[in-house]
Amino acid sequence: MGGVHEKMEHAEHSQHAAGHNKQIALLIAVIALFLAFSETLGKSAQTAGISYNVEASNLWAFFQAKTIRMTTLQTAADTRKIDSDAIADAAIKAAMAKQIDAWQKTAARYNDEPETGEGRKQLAARAKHAEEQRDTSMARYHHYEVASAAFQIGIVLCSAAVITGMMVLAFVAGGLAIAGLGFMGIALFAPHAVHLF
Repeated sequence: MGGVHEKMEHAEHSQHAAGHNKQIALLIAVIALFLAFSETLGKSAQTAGISYNVEASNLWAFFQAKTIRMTTLQTAADTRKIDSDAIADAAIKAAMAKQIDAWQKTAARYNDEPETGEGRKQLAARAKHAEEQRDTSMARYHHYEVASAAFQIGIVLCSAAVITGMMVLAFVAGGLAIAGLGFMGIALFAPHAVHLF
């Protein structure tokens, strides 16, 4: 009689464990879904960050090229001014003044060209904007990475809960999933609010 009672208890315990395993399997599936979103959004943010970094570098290189051209023209104009003071011929002096004026206008255009957005002032503003976008994208990326780590650890803990039957591990995994969702929210809505790196 004792054997039958023991078998019934064992069957009941197995059904109870199977019910917990189904719940844990569902939790694993949900956490895996969140992990997929976090990984996808993280890679997208990382790619955007790299693109903005390249854009900022290109704009700063263009800025430096404009600076070199502007400095060269200003130096040439200043040298020509000094040379023109030593010349007495009015025609030559007028031609030199015309050349000096052309160089100064070109140098001024290199410094500020709002029509094309390619003056030094505009290039610096565009480069700084690209740097800000890069920094925001990279902040998002880091938060998505933290979220992904939380989700991955949660999945591992769920698996351990199935093997060991320790339900506390599943609860910790659920907590990590909530923390991961929190970091995803920070990444989406306030990437500069929390500074981990």
